[in-house]
Amino acid sequence: MKKTYLLLAVFALMLAAPAISSCSCKDSTLKVISYNIRMGVANDGDNSWDLRKEASVAMIEDQQPDIFGLQEAFDFQVKYLVDNCPQYAAIGVGRDDGVEEGEHMEIYYNKEKFNLKEWGTYWLSPTPDSVSFGWDAACRRTATWCLLESKDGRRHLYYVNTHLDHVGVDARRNGLALIVDRIGQMNKEGWPMVLTGDFNVKDDDPCLLALDGKMLSARATAKKTDDKGSYNAWGKASDAIDYIFYSDFSKALSFETLDRQYAGKPFISDHYPVVAVLKY
Repeated sequence: MKKTYLLLAVFALMLAAPAISSCSCKDSTLKVISYNIRMGVANDGDNSWDLRKEASVAMIEDQQPDIFGLQEAFDFQVKYLVDNCPQYAAIGVGRDDGVEEGEHMEIYYNKEKFNLKEWGTYWLSPTPDSVSFGWDAACRRTATWCLLESKDGRRHLYYVNTHLDHVGVDARRNGLALIVDRIGQMNKEGWPMVLTGDFNVKDDDPCLLALDGKMLSARATAKKTDDKGSYNAWGKASDAIDYIFYSDFSKALSFETLDRQYAGKPFISDHYPVVAVLKY
């Protein structure tokens, strides 16, 4: 009789194991996207925002990221995604007035999975806590950050989203150095950290040296990855300038440049989104 009970117990554990394993795997990974959505005020003809906005929603619905960062988003683009992707909440401000004017470095998080604990935006300049231009930058540049807590309270996560200047060499170097310094100040606990953005440089640019020994590139370290260009210029270019960096995760499982079509549009933006799956 005892042997029968033992066999039944073992059999029950074997049946439960796949479900336990599946749940554990899902809970132990983070799916993140960095996406330069292309400013909606641009005169892009057949690629204008109103003609491709549904494709952005289709991409998010297809990929189902846990968290994602937008670059170049104007307030009406931010609102459109909030209205059409209701599982996400958004945080960010306009770079030109600290409220809504100009491009947002917006962060979206799945509000069914995370609670927002803290967030903020600072300017990449010598006066980061006020609306400002930095060094030789052609535009005001910002970084938006947040601290998230999983719904069960077991995990904390920092996320920073930015867009480095497309002209100023000093602005890129000093701006990224400022971000790295702020990351060090905010994350005393050593919690998992993600940094995403359009850095406007290829991976051999000296400005990226600021991240050496501090964060890893998902493109460079993921078990499954690609080397496709993320900036496409509506089919006229192919440069890998969009990044997902991470620290205090055990590994990057995958990295992908999403160059597929969505909603029948050849390009959802002049940048392809990049997506990574990170393991805690």
